[in-house]
Amino acid sequence: MKPRLSPNALIFVLAFFLAFAGTAGLTVWAADGKADRKGRKTESTATRDKKATDTKQTEKRGNLKISVDRKPINRDAPDRVSYAPVIKRTAASVVYVHSSKTVRATDMYPFLNDPALRRFFENIPGMPGSPGGGGGGGSGGEPGGRGSRKGSRIPDQTQQGLGSGIVITADGYILTNNHVIEGADDVKVSIGESNKRYDAKVVGRDAPADIAVLKIEASGLSPATFGDSEQLQVGDVVLAIGNPFGVGQSVSRGIVSALSRGVGIGPFEDFIQTDAAINPGNSGGALIDTEGRVVGINTAILSRSGGFNGVGFAIPINFVRTITEQLVNTGRVERGFLGVAPQDLTEDLTAQFKAEQGALITEVTEDSPAQKAGLKSGDVITKVNNTEIRDARHLLLTVSQIAPDTQVAVEYLRDGKPQKTTVKLGRRDDDSLARDGAPGGPAADVGVLNGVTVGDITAQMRDRLQIPPRIKGAIITEIEPDSPAARQGLREGDVILELDRRVVTDAESAVKLSEEIKGPKVMVLVFRNGRNQFLVIDESKK
Repeated sequence: MKPRLSPNALIFVLAFFLAFAGTAGLTVWAADGKADRKGRKTESTATRDKKATDTKQTEKRGNLKISVDRKPINRDAPDRVSYAPVIKRTAASVVYVHSSKTVRATDMYPFLNDPALRRFFENIPGMPGSPGGGGGGGSGGEPGGRGSRKGSRIPDQTQQGLGSGIVITADGYILTNNHVIEGADDVKVSIGESNKRYDAKVVGRDAPADIAVLKIEASGLSPATFGDSEQLQVGDVVLAIGNPFGVGQSVSRGIVSALSRGVGIGPFEDFIQTDAAINPGNSGGALIDTEGRVVGINTAILSRSGGFNGVGFAIPINFVRTITEQLVNTGRVERGFLGVAPQDLTEDLTAQFKAEQGALITEVTEDSPAQKAGLKSGDVITKVNNTEIRDARHLLLTVSQIAPDTQVAVEYLRDGKPQKTTVKLGRRDDDSLARDGAPGGPAADVGVLNGVTVGDITAQMRDRLQIPPRIKGAIITEIEPDSPAARQGLREGDVILELDRRVVTDAESAVKLSEEIKGPKVMVLVFRNGRNQFLVIDESKK
């Protein structure tokens, strides 16, 4: 490891890549046609919903308790010729959800807020504010005509959305995905082939789980029958019902391809994977079993184009049911909070921490339930109550489904030795959803982390890379691309916090420790993209 040579080199390089870097490959799409970007912020929506709820505490809430048909599926029955009887019983429970919102032109084209940039686009056909660009709009102006003139006001645009929903009560409560109605100014529901559209009120929504509940003024509706998604097995036949591409109610058939999938689009994921065709417009629709019981809510697809490629995802109905009841009865969802940042165990980390499976703690939130119970960074949580923890995602999901203030038994490994503790869970707030160079010239690169150059964290770096003041360590300013450290996961911009469980305070201490540690393996704790992460660098792997 070397000290930093140039204090400004990292800033220039990162600024260049942030401006020009792109992505390729598979994209997870919400099943209403919108690409769902990993790590999207949901705090503002959740905060707005909470404030709206707090201002309506006197509003009468429902008393919803959803019943479940837990009768097992007859898996020994011969494959049936037709599912028509099942669809006849269930089709009336799936509805269409129409949403619309007004988008300001300056939101659609942010550069138009800058007069210095706007002038470059005023004469380009098709651009707002240009001749023939639909930017007409002064009073009486005609798009593309004399009313479209330089400097004229750009009209707002109305965006239409279409998804599906599931009737859960005869008096008009309807379940759908949050992303179907998120940000909408107006939501309406239509039933079957009728042209009538009911005005829908948003009763509550939970952005982290992508669930929303609507209410329409209607009676005599056909509520869906809920099944038990815990009984699903890979290979079970399932049917997807919804309104793909707005063509009208459609049914597709497939099987359960996998269970408990995580695809990285939200903090709480436990998806049912299916090859039943799910397309834009299916979001919020029903995934049913061969008895016609809803076992999931169709939500997303994995696709390069946005069209169906045989990999669709549905939220298990057991997970949905508890959220739905809370939204109707209280207007909000309460989740348990442990206060740790977990990480999955890789093959190298498994050997280092002597743990076959579990969630590795990379950081413990100050004054959190976890800290009060004695949990530390480097512990591997293996069990919560009677649930064996598979990985970091499973830990977050398990804790989130336990009520706040509940005492839970936590089993974990510390230095390979089994430990137990009892934790009284806190209450997850809205904000916790986003959390759960050295001076001198060149030096000889000795010890571990060869090819890595570090520096002290300057105020300018903190501001540009959004490194919180609490983070102390050494920032990687340069790394040789063909070095073992680069090939095994270290990056420029990572902040080294620990080397082999020993604290790094600055670039000098990082270099000193790297020279003292006997390789070829070294465990590194880094801060990256707002969270801590363990990596094992093995310099014997050339």
